[in-house]
Amino acid sequence: MKSWLDIDPASDFSIHNIPFGIISNASSNKHVATRIGDSVIDLYALSKLDAFATLGVLPDVFNSNFLNDFIGEGKVKTSAVRKKIQEMLTDEKSILKQHSELLIDIADVQVHLPVKVNDYTDFYSSIEHATNLGKLFRDPENALLPNWRHLPVGYHGRASSIVESGVNIHRPKGQTKPVDGPPVFGPCKLLDFELEVGFIIGKETKLSDSISTADAEDHIFGLVLFNDWSARDIQKWEYVPLGPFLGKSFASSISPWVVTLEALDNFRVAGPTQEPEVLPYLKYEGLRNIDLHLEVSLEPEHAVETLISVSNFKYMYWNMSQQLAHHTVNGCNVQIGDMMASGTISGKDEKSFGSMLEMSYGGKKTIPLKEGGERKFIQDYDSIIMRGHCEKDGIRVGFGEVRGQVLPAK
Repeated sequence: MKSWLDIDPASDFSIHNIPFGIISNASSNKHVATRIGDSVIDLYALSKLDAFATLGVLPDVFNSNFLNDFIGEGKVKTSAVRKKIQEMLTDEKSILKQHSELLIDIADVQVHLPVKVNDYTDFYSSIEHATNLGKLFRDPENALLPNWRHLPVGYHGRASSIVESGVNIHRPKGQTKPVDGPPVFGPCKLLDFELEVGFIIGKETKLSDSISTADAEDHIFGLVLFNDWSARDIQKWEYVPLGPFLGKSFASSISPWVVTLEALDNFRVAGPTQEPEVLPYLKYEGLRNIDLHLEVSLEPEHAVETLISVSNFKYMYWNMSQQLAHHTVNGCNVQIGDMMASGTISGKDEKSFGSMLEMSYGGKKTIPLKEGGERKFIQDYDSIIMRGHCEKDGIRVGFGEVRGQVLPAK
């Protein structure tokens, strides 16, 4: 596809992407939009010109604070809207070409949380990450717990504290346990990030229904980058026996543009070999992992950013279809807008670790920064920036970035 619009070949938001998000500006309320290059298109304004009338998608669907209503139209319609936008961007006579004022510079709009997240589940599906943590906290010889290779481990997180890129995070407070002495209360001292990818549910189920791995992708609308901020010292004291709570629930950050599953089809790859053989409900066919290049940078206040991790979504031991099948096998229902996060994505070497806990070996090693300085964990006024893109045969589809700065505890 060749667009009449001049798009930087290095842009994450090529004509092969066409993601969806929510924007506003000085002259309009929140509307559904897409991004192409450094421009956004207000789809509500475009729809009022009958651009999608033949698809049976009414303008009111785009006049919303969240994508949920649009996603609720179903993949047949949302995919048709995406393809129609691509057609308009390649047709010199299209209504979009005639009304080029609908292309708004990204700098002139505000982007918002793309979906109303009804519920949120975080998985623990990178075997490298789970092994690294097991060696740090349990037994170096038997790092994985007995169930890890048999099911996608997960826990229910806090949907209300998911925020969009650019929202700053205050350092959380809670109980921590010194090596010697009773627990104390105060600001977290070991603040960390977790490099993750989240997927958004696009088709709901009823209570007691289960989703098979064969049908799972019918229920996945699209993906975002996901930073699961983590208070390691709070987490360490509280997580036995029930798992993460205050150490995780204070904030998670997501990228604002939802990249559809269809846009990522060309970047599918085989996942790791799963041994022992999984139970029948977790078996799947086809390529279910995605070759998504991921980066994490740390930027101190008034300083340049330092690239501290380069990883890839393709490393995941448990894929999205298996995660969703396991999540619903007991009859748990899912709703449009629910978010599932992958769990920390780590690779096989320390340059690809997806958390500072791993990079610093639990605080025993420092991470050097440009212009001097070093870190073991995140300090106040540091910013964490995550970026991700797929690229193959000259086609690039990316997510942009998710960014957040840490402010002192309130």
